[in-house]
Amino acid sequence: MRLEDLKVYQKLFNLVLDVHKLTMLFPKFELYELGSQLRRSSNSAAANLAECFANKHTNIYAEGISRAQGEIRETRHHLHVALKKGYLELSTCTSLTQEYEECSKMLYRLEASLLRTKRR
Repeated sequence: MRLEDLKVYQKLFNLVLDVHKLTMLFPKFELYELGSQLRRSSNSAAANLAECFANKHTNIYAEGISRAQGEIRETRHHLHVALKKGYLELSTCTSLTQEYEECSKMLYRLEASLLRTKRR
Protein backbone atom coordinates (compact mmCIF):
# COMPACT_ATOMS: atom_id res chain seq x y z
CA MET A 1 0.00 0.00 0.00
CA ARG A 2 1.18 3.50 -0.81
CA LEU A 3 0.62 6.53 1.38
CA GLU A 4 -1.58 8.06 -1.30
CA ASP A 5 -3.90 5.04 -1.06
CA LEU A 6 -4.62 5.70 2.61
CA LYS A 7 -8.07 7.31 2.88
CA VAL A 8 -7.20 9.39 5.93
CA TYR A 9 -4.14 10.80 4.15
CA GLN A 10 -6.27 11.68 1.12
CA LYS A 11 -8.74 13.53 3.35
CA LEU A 12 -6.01 15.36 5.26
CA PHE A 13 -4.28 16.33 2.02
CA ASN A 14 -7.49 17.77 0.58
CA LEU A 15 -8.11 19.65 3.83
CA VAL A 16 -4.65 21.24 3.50
CA LEU A 17 -5.72 22.67 0.14
CA ASP A 18 -9.13 23.80 1.44
CA VAL A 19 -7.61 25.50 4.48
CA HIS A 20 -4.96 27.21 2.38
CA LYS A 21 -7.56 28.63 0.01
CA LEU A 22 -9.71 29.75 2.91
CA THR A 23 -6.92 31.50 4.81
CA MET A 24 -5.94 33.49 1.74
CA LEU A 25 -9.26 35.32 2.26
CA PHE A 26 -8.37 36.41 5.81
CA PRO A 27 -7.57 40.10 6.39
CA LYS A 28 -4.09 40.97 5.18
CA PHE A 29 -2.69 41.41 8.69
CA GLU A 30 -3.84 37.87 9.57
CA LEU A 31 -2.20 36.18 6.56
CA TYR A 32 1.05 35.88 8.53
CA GLU A 33 -0.50 35.44 11.96
CA LEU A 34 -3.56 33.24 12.37
CA GLY A 35 -3.63 32.33 8.69
CA SER A 36 -0.07 31.06 8.77
CA GLN A 37 -0.63 29.09 11.97
CA LEU A 38 -3.73 27.50 10.49
CA ARG A 39 -1.96 26.60 7.24
CA ARG A 40 1.02 25.12 9.09
CA SER A 41 -0.98 23.00 11.53
CA SER A 42 -3.23 21.74 8.76
CA ASN A 43 -0.23 20.80 6.63
CA SER A 44 1.58 19.24 9.58
CA ALA A 45 -1.26 16.80 10.26
CA ALA A 46 -0.84 15.30 6.79
CA ALA A 47 2.96 15.67 6.85
CA ASN A 48 3.34 13.83 10.17
CA LEU A 49 1.32 10.95 8.80
CA ALA A 50 3.42 10.94 5.64
CA GLU A 51 6.65 10.98 7.61
CA CYS A 52 5.80 7.94 9.72
CA PHE A 53 3.75 5.97 7.19
CA ALA A 54 4.58 2.27 7.11
CA ASN A 55 7.68 2.71 9.25
CA LYS A 56 9.01 -0.74 10.10
CA HIS A 57 9.20 0.33 13.74
CA THR A 58 5.60 0.26 14.95
CA ASN A 59 6.33 2.67 17.79
CA ILE A 60 7.59 5.30 15.34
CA TYR A 61 4.51 4.83 13.16
CA ALA A 62 2.24 5.18 16.22
CA GLU A 63 4.14 8.29 17.37
CA GLY A 64 3.63 9.92 13.97
CA ILE A 65 -0.08 9.19 14.16
CA SER A 66 -0.15 10.75 17.62
CA ARG A 67 1.62 13.89 16.33
CA ALA A 68 -0.89 14.09 13.47
CA GLN A 69 -3.68 13.96 16.06
CA GLY A 70 -2.09 16.86 17.91
CA GLU A 71 -1.91 18.92 14.73
CA ILE A 72 -5.59 18.19 14.07
CA ARG A 73 -6.45 19.48 17.55
CA GLU A 74 -4.37 22.60 16.92
CA THR A 75 -6.04 23.17 13.55
CA ARG A 76 -9.50 22.85 15.10
CA HIS A 77 -8.47 25.43 17.72
CA HIS A 78 -7.31 27.87 15.03
CA LEU A 79 -10.55 27.36 13.10
CA HIS A 80 -12.53 28.23 16.21
CA VAL A 81 -10.44 31.39 16.74
CA ALA A 82 -11.01 32.38 13.09
CA LEU A 83 -14.75 31.87 13.59
CA LYS A 84 -14.80 34.03 16.72
CA LYS A 85 -12.82 36.75 14.92
CA GLY A 86 -15.40 36.74 12.13
CA TYR A 87 -13.13 35.37 9.39
CA LEU A 88 -15.21 32.22 8.86
CA GLU A 89 -18.89 31.52 8.47
CA LEU A 90 -20.29 29.15 11.08
CA SER A 91 -21.21 26.63 8.38
CA THR A 92 -17.65 26.61 7.00
CA CYS A 93 -16.12 26.22 10.45
CA THR A 94 -18.56 23.45 11.34
CA SER A 95 -17.93 21.60 8.09
CA LEU A 96 -14.15 21.75 8.43
CA THR A 97 -14.26 20.82 12.10
CA GLN A 98 -16.40 17.78 11.26
CA GLU A 99 -13.97 16.77 8.51
CA TYR A 100 -11.07 16.97 10.95
CA GLU A 101 -13.04 15.03 13.55
CA GLU A 102 -13.62 12.28 11.01
CA CYS A 103 -9.89 12.23 10.21
CA SER A 104 -9.12 12.01 13.91
CA LYS A 105 -11.40 8.99 14.28
CA MET A 106 -9.79 7.37 11.25
CA LEU A 107 -6.36 7.92 12.78
CA TYR A 108 -7.47 6.40 16.09
CA ARG A 109 -8.68 3.32 14.21
CA LEU A 110 -5.42 3.13 12.24
CA GLU A 111 -3.39 3.36 15.44
CA ALA A 112 -5.52 0.72 17.19
CA SER A 113 -5.13 -1.62 14.23
CA LEU A 114 -1.40 -1.00 14.15
CA LEU A 115 -1.02 -1.76 17.86
CA ARG A 116 -3.18 -4.90 17.60
CA THR A 117 -0.96 -6.12 14.78
CA LYS A 118 2.14 -5.41 16.86
CA ARG A 119 0.87 -7.53 19.76
CA ARG A 120 0.47 -10.60 17.54
